[in-house]
Amino acid sequence: MLDIIMSVNTAINGVVWGPIMLTLLIGAGLLLSIRMGFPQFTKFAWVMKNTIGSLFTGKSGKADESGVSPFQAVATAMAGTIGTGSITGVATALVAGGPGAIFWMWISALLGMVTKYSEIVLSLTYREKNEKGLWVGGPMYYIQNGLGMKWLAMIFAFFVAIACLGTGNATQGNSISVALESTLGINPMITGVVLMIFVGAVILGGIRRIAAINEKLVPFMAMFYVVIAFVALALNIKEVPGALVTIVTEAFSFQSAAGGVAGYGIMQAMRYGFARGVFSNEAGLGSAPIAHASSSAKHPCDQAIWGMFEVFFTTIIICTCTALVIMTTGSLETGLDGSALSIAAYNKAIPGIGGVCVTLGTVLFATSTILGWAYYGEKSIEFLFNKNQTAVMAYRILYTLIVFVGCAGGSGSLSFIWQISDTTNGLMAIPNLIGIIGLSGVVVKTTKEYFSKVGK
Repeated sequence: MLDIIMSVNTAINGVVWGPIMLTLLIGAGLLLSIRMGFPQFTKFAWVMKNTIGSLFTGKSGKADESGVSPFQAVATAMAGTIGTGSITGVATALVAGGPGAIFWMWISALLGMVTKYSEIVLSLTYREKNEKGLWVGGPMYYIQNGLGMKWLAMIFAFFVAIACLGTGNATQGNSISVALESTLGINPMITGVVLMIFVGAVILGGIRRIAAINEKLVPFMAMFYVVIAFVALALNIKEVPGALVTIVTEAFSFQSAAGGVAGYGIMQAMRYGFARGVFSNEAGLGSAPIAHASSSAKHPCDQAIWGMFEVFFTTIIICTCTALVIMTTGSLETGLDGSALSIAAYNKAIPGIGGVCVTLGTVLFATSTILGWAYYGEKSIEFLFNKNQTAVMAYRILYTLIVFVGCAGGSGSLSFIWQISDTTNGLMAIPNLIGIIGLSGVVVKTTKEYFSKVGK
């Protein structure tokens, strides 16, 4: 049965992540970049000053009765994006697509900064208030309210609800259990029980409890990982320039790392680079805007610029750190994959503590992702079932149980879980990208008015 499922998934995956998806991802990013004058470059300094810089000036905004604070919203979104895609996903991209895949991850991020910005603009423009007086939004709302295509909005919400169980849940739990078992010898069953209880206790509190925890957890885990990565790279600094050159040259190599035919190397690198890039930063996927829509921000662009920062930090900084540590330590030749490869690389870079540190990073990243995606899933169920809270509660229970299933699967299910997740990611991205392209005029108009007002 498993072989049949894998065969069907492989066939669907080949279509989903084939030329159509690459065209949509690249096309949407390029279209919006051109129409807005490439703000990921021209507005970069201003965006950084008014996002991460605002945290030091106390001007980041506050929560109110209708939503969480702008930073709590982005922290929840980043909890979803800075997940195992930044550790495990990078490792699998290197193994499957070669070093060149990292270059295409960078390209996906640079284009994705504008895509993510556009998603958030639309999410806040077309959001609604639920029966509790809280803001709810995301692609399902701007596809329905902006394009008038409720059927496509329903398709998107359905795929999100399914993808959350794999991408945001099972893959994360699996990475946690594999990391803890390989480093500390902890039984995956024990990990599953403990994590299931913790996740269940948190998600029952809704967005405010999730946001409050992520507001504290995300900055700590991000800085912890960056510091550890910088230490590892500093100890192998002579290898860094060569690794960067390899990434660029391999991106355009006509020969795959495994010795494929002409053209196979480039396509493999692009396919896994974009797939894992989307997995790491979620630009174009449509998931993160669901969290951003809960913000108390008064103008859509005030929240949307946080999305640009989110993509840059997640992929350009975090993912690059992981890739360089793996490459500079020569760990890519070990035959390992996923979190085991990343742990081996850090162990080699920082003997004695490297593996433990990356294991802790994996646990923190993956746990925060599980919490963030729980919110995406229940908001999708809420949309599908017309705000029926019984359906939402049932989904929360199912989501909590899947945490245990993902953990208990052990290392043997890693490949299967990741392949299924790739497919579901693609299936939810397609309706979202249609919505972004169809409403690009709204994004451009809103953006021009905003930057004219702020004088930039």
